[in-house]
Order: sequence, then structure tokens, then C-alpha cells
Amino acid sequence: MSHAMVIAFDEGRLDWKHLMGGKGANLAEMTRAGLPVPPGFTITTAACLQYYDADRTMTREQKNEIASALSALEKRSGKKLGDPNDPLLVSVRSGAVISMPGMMDTVLNLGLNDRTVEGLEKLTGNARFARDCYRRFIQMFGDVVLGIPHYRFERVIDAKKKERGVDLDTDLTAEDWVEVTRSFKELVREETGEAFPQDPVDQLHRAIVAVFDSWNNQRARVYRKVHQIPDDLGTAVNVQMMVFGNMGEDSGTGVAFTRNPSTGEKVLYGEYLINAQGEDVVAGIRTPEPIAALADRMPDIYDSFVDIAARLETHYQDMQDIEFTVERGKLYILQTRSGKRTAHAAVKIAVDLVAEGVISREEAINRVDPDQLDQILHRRIDPEADLEVLAKGLPASPGAASGQVVFDADTAERWAQAGKKVLLVRLETTPEDIHGIVAAQGVLTTRGGMTSHAAVVARGMGKPCICGCEEIKIDLKKKEIRVENQVLTEGDELSIDGGSGRVIGGKVPLIDPELSSEFQQLLAWADEVRKLRVRTNADNPVDASKAREFGAEGIGLCRTEHMFMDPERVPKVRSMILAETTEDREQALEALLPLQRDDFHGIFRAMDGLPVTIRLLDPPLHEFLPNLEELQMEVARLQAKGDTDPRELREKEALLRQVRALHEFNPMLGHRGCRLGLTHPEIYAMQVEAIFQAASQAMSEGITVKPEIMIPLVGHVNELKEMRELVEQVAQKVQTTAAVDIPFTVGTMIEVPRAALTAGEIAKSADFFSFGTNDLTQTTFGYSRDDAEGKFLHHYMERKILPENPFITLDREGVGLLVSMGVNEGRMVKTDLKTGICGEHGGEKRSIHFCHEVGLDYVSCSPFRVPLARLASAQAALTEREEVAGTTS
Repeated sequence: MSHAMVIAFDEGRLDWKHLMGGKGANLAEMTRAGLPVPPGFTITTAACLQYYDADRTMTREQKNEIASALSALEKRSGKKLGDPNDPLLVSVRSGAVISMPGMMDTVLNLGLNDRTVEGLEKLTGNARFARDCYRRFIQMFGDVVLGIPHYRFERVIDAKKKERGVDLDTDLTAEDWVEVTRSFKELVREETGEAFPQDPVDQLHRAIVAVFDSWNNQRARVYRKVHQIPDDLGTAVNVQMMVFGNMGEDSGTGVAFTRNPSTGEKVLYGEYLINAQGEDVVAGIRTPEPIAALADRMPDIYDSFVDIAARLETHYQDMQDIEFTVERGKLYILQTRSGKRTAHAAVKIAVDLVAEGVISREEAINRVDPDQLDQILHRRIDPEADLEVLAKGLPASPGAASGQVVFDADTAERWAQAGKKVLLVRLETTPEDIHGIVAAQGVLTTRGGMTSHAAVVARGMGKPCICGCEEIKIDLKKKEIRVENQVLTEGDELSIDGGSGRVIGGKVPLIDPELSSEFQQLLAWADEVRKLRVRTNADNPVDASKAREFGAEGIGLCRTEHMFMDPERVPKVRSMILAETTEDREQALEALLPLQRDDFHGIFRAMDGLPVTIRLLDPPLHEFLPNLEELQMEVARLQAKGDTDPRELREKEALLRQVRALHEFNPMLGHRGCRLGLTHPEIYAMQVEAIFQAASQAMSEGITVKPEIMIPLVGHVNELKEMRELVEQVAQKVQTTAAVDIPFTVGTMIEVPRAALTAGEIAKSADFFSFGTNDLTQTTFGYSRDDAEGKFLHHYMERKILPENPFITLDREGVGLLVSMGVNEGRMVKTDLKTGICGEHGGEKRSIHFCHEVGLDYVSCSPFRVPLARLASAQAALTEREEVAGTTS
């Protein structure tokens, strides 16, 4: 099947998803299972890729296969494309291998022209229906195939509704639609210089090409980038006989989930519209009714749908997202796929399916994307807060957000890049708004339902979203929102609660989340499977306690410089830095020692019984001093003033000289880390003394301490040797004075390439290696992270020079090779050498998989990413287990 271009639904299979796309493979599966699926065929991803290889041209072979499949569809349906007496009408829809809801294009009612619309009218005896279908087709074909903006057509409809004095599209008559269609065709001629195409086969070929082209439209590329979907998969195209939900009051269309996609509750969840086509529900043009209301309006249809929904969930062993249409009292299933869901729902559904005996624990672990867990761990509105609730909409995606109101995606992106937190407020979102949704804290729309584009995309990204908030009136010209008597303009603060649908004035206080029993259960299962330990990066007792609550098994990185940056301590730190003699510096350090001791004591208490890796001072000293440029300006200002106090001026000038003396051309590669410890050993001696005094005090209180002293930025074994001697001397002195034996280890942070290359030598003086992959990435690539991300890295990503941002996902081929080499070389010298990672990569799922593969002992990440790391570590272990099973079977 690898070269098939076209596959009929009744000939396809679920495991041909790579060829037929998710939608086509599921349609094939449902057809073979005997469900009421309108017949059709899939033009495969292979055809799409061949189309791109042929410079965006459909080959003769493709056209011949399509003609053959179309002929078979005509025979099966008893209708013929272009037949004025009994026309076959088809939908042309995209269907990627990995679901990308709303990102690519669709054309409905294809096959209509000036003659077939009259045939459809006679055949159905429903002039309004036929004319409505034709205007929809011209509108969609004009937008998707001819590139005429959607709003140009909507303006024509709005003008007609205004002229007729009605509010809804459904209030317009057949004659109205005839006039609208005439205006649409004039618009097409005006925009393209040609008449609207009347040949149905030409329409079909052009629509297929448009869907192929939509694989590379801007919104699809942005979506793939956000969701890390490869660009070389291509899309399939599904051509399917149309069934009509807009044939009157006994017809309708809807979207439903077999479980609630926000909460995971086992209840049918969805919406439908009477006398409507599918895009009316997802586009949010009309606000639909809940699916449960269908039980009253069409009880037989509802019962059939409930039965089919249960069958589909049982068959696919997962929550399904189902699109359906009712045509004159007959139910059709148009699509099923695994439904997008929030993290809360993903966890609950996975754990519930285990309890129901549907899937295994291992499958449940693999069902939840670790990146989604951020949603569960994010904060929510403080229930005690006094809120100014302005309006209420549909709670489409949970979580809370505050931000400055913006009305378009471009502004949202621009303001967010400038560091502002924004809330995207729209009448309705379209797939073109994807970059604005990515940039925004949350999304609020005045139209649309829980299955609208905004809701589906926001849920997938874990962004709070409220839809269908009709109480809010948006004036795009004035760039303002009106709620009853209140007016908010662009830039004003607004908050939303996606869990309750509340729209709240101003900025709201947020509190930490509560973790569900299902969440705890899933992570407990993950802990049984994983091999990697999970630690946290924490510099204070509060963060340490939070991380422990989330399951951290120790601290992998405590950055002692963060303790120096407290505003109250800065004067003491500066006096230590600016001391002109060793005696003066030691005196200043004496004042800092009790502060550091208290910090370490608090951390040891929080981590009772768990290891704590403490990195001695790492950054260059000038980081604790005033900014050089600002100081120069201040001295210049004082010199220019006639009445300046000479003493103040002398002090500022002296400070300026010292700041200049400490100024470095490239601080990242300069006088920092162990280089600072070697030239100013008294600084490291004070820190070590504080650590061991704190450990001694904690032990006297019955606390179990496991300090691990980490020497930063070692590039040569001699640096570590000398620093280790210093640590051991100070530790011995404190232990002798306190008459206590404190177990401790000394290791280093591997963050320059030479350290990884000479790891065998360095291991002779190290008890552990911790890979600082933030700096190791900078020193390996030769990139300054701030400059790279600010100036050129996004161009590299756009142009695929780099597959992904190496500061987010570990670069396996370069940095990863150094890590692997460091582990292997170190363990050849010391088989029990403990190795871990403490860069930001320690909380990123693909980097965690790499850490598992190279045999690290632990990963360390920020407190709120600890659950993510626990789950990702378990998934890495399961992947390895499957690979081993695959090679032995």
C-alpha cells in the first residue's frame, strides 16, 4: 500500500493511518464496522507528498485514480457529480496523520453550479435549502480555493440581513440567498477576473489542490511548531458524499465527546444545531444547544447516537470526539477521533479506563502528555477573593488568567513579545488566530460553543478559554468592550476563569492548585516504573517544601548566589566584593555567614533525609554591583552639578573605579565559578563553613542531612583538586568543633566541553557529576543564550537550520554526545559515580528520555515540573521496555 494514491473508505484500514491520515483511517474503520458513514474515498498523504515533489502539480496518475474512485462513489450513491437531475455533492476535507483541528482547509457542497442547484431544489422540494447550500459552497470555495477573505462574503450576508431587518442567517429566504449568491459571484469576478467555476470535476481538482496547499499555510505551520509535529508528513484529503443537516427542522448537525473533555467525567458532552451544516457549530456563528437537549427533540436519534458513541469508545479504548449529521431524521457519523482534552481530563480518563478494565496501568501512563501537567499545576483564582464578575460565558477550557485586553492576534503576539501579559478577546477565533492564542494568557470570545475553534485549540494548549459570552459587546473600530454600563478599552486589565465561565474585571489573585486523587494515582504508578530519580532546583525552604510535596527526591541544584541577591543582603555582599584587603573581605564575609547558615538550615529541614546538592558561588562578582552605564551617568550628573557634596562624589567615583575594574568583556566565560573560588578562597570557605554549621545544627535537632558540595565551572582536574581540599579542610574544622560526623560528598558541575572530554581525569577527584546543560549548551554551540534567543535563534527555527531550540530540548548530537561521553568516561574510573542533570532540560520530556537512555541517576528541575519529570521518566522506561521486547520477539 505504500504507493497508493486513492483508497475507498470500504477498502481502507485503521493501521493505514500514515497513508489515510487519522480522519480517513477512522472513516474506513467505521465503514467496515457497519456504522452509518456516508461513502467516500481518501487521497493519501503519499499523493500530497508527490504533489509537492511535482512542484505543486497534480499528476495524470493522480487524476486518473481520483476519476476511478469518483466513478465507484457515483455507482454506490446512485448519484452523479454534475448531474442536473440528481447531483452528487461531496465534501473535501483535510486529514493529517496527527490531528490538527481547524488548521487546514475544508470545502463543503462541492458539485453545485447554476444547473445542479436547480436540480437539488426540485429533488428536495426545498428551495431555501438548495440556495443556502449553493451560497455556502461559493463562500467556502471562494475563501479556501480562490483566496478571497471570508469576511468579504460575510459583509454581503450582513448587509442582506440588515436590509431584511433580521438577526439570523436562518431567517433569510430562498430569494434572499439567490440575491446573495449573485453578489458572491460578482465578488468572485471582481477579485479573480474570472467567473465562478461551473465544472464540478474542475471544482474537485482545485479543492484537492487547495487542501494539499493548506498543509503549508501559516496557521498549520505555527500549530505544528507548537505541538512539535513533523513538517514532512503531508495531509490526506477525504472526499465524501454530502449529507445535509440544513434540510429543515428534522435535520441538524453536532459535535460530541464521549466524556467531558474539560473534567474527564464519564458523561456525553457536546452540542448540536437544528437546520445547520457542520461548520456552523465549530465556527461559532450560532450558539448551539447542549447534546442532552437532543433527547427531547429527536429521542430515537439521541438513543442511536448514545449507542454508537459507546461502541466507538469501546472500540478505540479512548474518549472519542465525534461529528454527526442528521438528514431528514437519519443519523450519519462523519468522523471520530481521540478527543483533545485538558490535562485534568487526560489524567482522570486514563485512571478511570484502568479502573474500568479497558486499558493497563502502563497504557494509562503513556496516555498523558507530560507537557500537559503544567495545566494541573498552574494556579487558579483565590476563592476568598472579592471579584467583580462582569459577565458569564461558556467554560470552554479551565484555568485562570489575567491580562491586558487585545482584539487581534497580531497585537497579542507583538505585546507578548514586549513582555506584556495579554488576554485575546474576539467575536470568534479562526484558525488564522493561532499565533495570538499562543501568545495570550487566555482567550475570550462572544460567539461559539464548547466545541468551537477557540475552545478546542485553547484546551489543547492548556490555555484558559471562555466562549459564547454574548453579554459582552465588542466594538472593533473603537477597540473597546461594553458590558452593560461598563466600557473597557484595549490595554485594560481583565481576567477570565475558564473553569466557571466568569469574566472578571481587573487582575485577580491566584492560588496554588489542589492535586486530584487520580493525579496522585497516576504518578504513583509512574514511580513504580521509572528508573531515573527526580530532584528539584530550589534555593529556599519554600521552594524545597513545594517540590517535596510534588514528589521531589532531593535537591539537585541549590544556587547559593540567589541567597546573596536578597535586597537586604546586597549592601553586605557589596562591602565583601569591594573590600581592598583579604582581612576586610573576611570581615564582610563574617557578616554574611550567619545569613547563609540560616538559609541552609531551612533547606536541610525541608529536605530531611534527602540529598541536597549545593553549588558554591557561580556568577561573576560584578553582578552584585550597580550597573556600569547607570553609575557612569550618575557620576557625570554629580560632576555637572555645582552644589554636589564632594564626599558623595568621591564615594561614587571610587565605586565607579571598582566596578570598572571588575567589569568583564565576556562575563559568562570570565572570572566566575571555581575561578572565583581559586582567586578568593575565603568566599568559598565562608559558604562551606555555613553549610556544615547548618548541617550540624540540623543533626542536633534529629534531622538527617545529606549535603553534596558542588564546585561550578571546572574545566581542569586541578581546579577541582584544589577546591576539594578547601572543602574538606573547612568541613573537618567544623566537625571537630561541633564533635559531629557529617556525611558529605564533593562533586562538580560539568558545563564546559573540556570537562566532559576529560571526565575520566576529573572523576578521580569527584564523587558525582551534575551536568549543567544550560551553560554546556552555550559553550558547545558558542551561543550566548540571551543574544541567540533575542537575535537569530528564531530565524534558525523558522528555516529549519536547527530542528528545535537547543536551550529547550537537549541537542543530542552535540551537547548530548558530551554528556554521554562524560558519563561513560567518569564511570570507567568510578563505577559508582553518581550522575545527574540540573539544567532546564531536566524538566523537558524528550530531554528526560535522553537522560534515561544514557544512564543518568537523576534529573533535577524546577518544583512545578517535578510531576512532569516523574511521568516522563516512567514513559522513557516503558519505551525502553517495549524496544527490548521488540528485539527479543
